[in-house]
Parts: sequence; structure tokens; C-alpha cells
Amino acid sequence: MFRIVASRRSAALAAASVAGVTLADVDTGKPREKLSIYPSPTPEILLLDTPSVLETRIGEVRRNVTDAYNNGYNQVQGLVSRWIGVEQAVESRIKSFRDPTEPLTPSILYVGIATLTGSILARSRSLPVRVALPPTLFVASLMHFLPKTAANVGEYAEELEERFVPAFGHFRRTGVAHSRMGWEQLKDRTASGRESLSRSVSGVIGQVQAGTGLKLQEAMGYAQEKVEQAKEQAKVGAGELVTAKDQLKEQANVQTEELKKAAEKEIGKVGREGPPNGLEGSKKV
Repeated sequence: MFRIVASRRSAALAAASVAGVTLADVDTGKPREKLSIYPSPTPEILLLDTPSVLETRIGEVRRNVTDAYNNGYNQVQGLVSRWIGVEQAVESRIKSFRDPTEPLTPSILYVGIATLTGSILARSRSLPVRVALPPTLFVASLMHFLPKTAANVGEYAEELEERFVPAFGHFRRTGVAHSRMGWEQLKDRTASGRESLSRSVSGVIGQVQAGTGLKLQEAMGYAQEKVEQAKEQAKVGAGELVTAKDQLKEQANVQTEELKKAAEKEIGKVGREGPPNGLEGSKKV
């Protein structure tokens, strides 16, 4: 009897639980999942590779080293490119110094030989001579064998001087101008002194010749010199005469042209105004 009652109670509880589940599914509105009769597939297992702290640190160091290497490489490449640009600029500038009308083959050799000669000669001299003699011979030989190239180099040096040290350039130009003036004055004084000395010597020789009767002037060539001077003076006088003749001819041509233009102007004026009154009366008579 007791067993029957227990079985009835368990059946009632099972029915109540089934009814509760059914009511819960109805309340939620979700369909009940139907179990498959086949075995469920094995789920995929995804493994995540989580690096350790040491691996993370090594990666950071490697990336930093790589970035530093790339930056250094780019800087070196920039310096190399800049140096190549400087070389090309210097090469083009040096080529611009050369004048195409001057041959470089023998002249540059002569310049080098002169510079080396200065170094050899100044080897046993004092320090200022050893420093100054080779550049001096280099500049002098360059101006002698390659004058146009030396002029181009001098112009470029003056350009750099004006760009960077204009005060020194002004001082240098002033000194050069004064030196040239002094040199010209020295040449004029030397020429005048030579002429005065020649005149005084010629006068003394003339007096000696007049007193002794010896032909010293002919023997010493003064007569020939006087003849040459007379010829030069005659040439100068002839040139001046020709120049004066040409000037007079040009003046005569100019005056003739002016008179011709004035006559044409008067003739045109008469043609526009008609003949004078006296001439008209004579024509009517």
C-alpha cells in the first residue's frame, strides 16, 4: 500500500516538473531544442600563442636596433649624396676656369715645374721664404703661361672676396690702385731722368767735340739717335697733318651738306608760297 502511494507521488511530481518546463518554454517563447540522434562533432580547439616577457623584450630591442640602423643608413646616404653634389659643383667650377683658346698640355706642365722648382730652391732657406716662394712662382707662372685662365680664377676670387670679406676687398683694391699709381710715377720719373741724363751727356759730349774736334757723337751713336728722333718727329708731324686734313675735309663736307639742305628748304618754301609780287607783275605785262 505504501509503495503504491509513493509511486503515485513520484509520478505526480514528474508530471508537475514536465508541466513546469513546458510552461516555462511557452512563457519564454523559445522552441524547445530537439536532441539529435547522432553523436555531436568534436569542437575545434583554438590555441593562442602568448609570448613571454623575455620574448616581448627581445622583439622591442630588435625593432629599436633596426630603426637605428635605418636612420644611420639614411644619414650616411644623405652625406654621401651631399658630398657627390659638392664634388660635381667643384668640378664644374674648375672646368669653367679653363679658357678653350689656351692649350693645357704644355702650359700646366710648365706651371707645375715652376712650382716644384720654387719648393726645391726654398728647401734650405728660412721659413718665410719656404712658405712664400712656391705660391709666388705658381701664381707668376700661371699668369705667364695661362693668362686667361688666371684672369678667370682672379675674377672668381674677387667674387668670393666681395661675398665674404668685402672690407678686405676694399682694402686690397685700394692698395693695388696706390701701387699702380706709384709704379706709373716711378716709370715716368725714370723716363724723365733718363732723358735729362741723356741730354746732359749729349751736351757734355758736344762741348768736348767742339773743343777738341773729335767726332765723339758719331762714334757713340748720338748722331744716329738724333736722326731717329727726327724721323719720329717727322712721322708724328705727318700724321698730325693727315689728321688735320681729314678734319678739314669732314668740316667742308658738313658745311656743304648744311648749305645744300638750306637751299632745298628755301626752294621748297618758294614753291609753296608762289613767286614774289614783282615777278607776277612782270609776267602779266
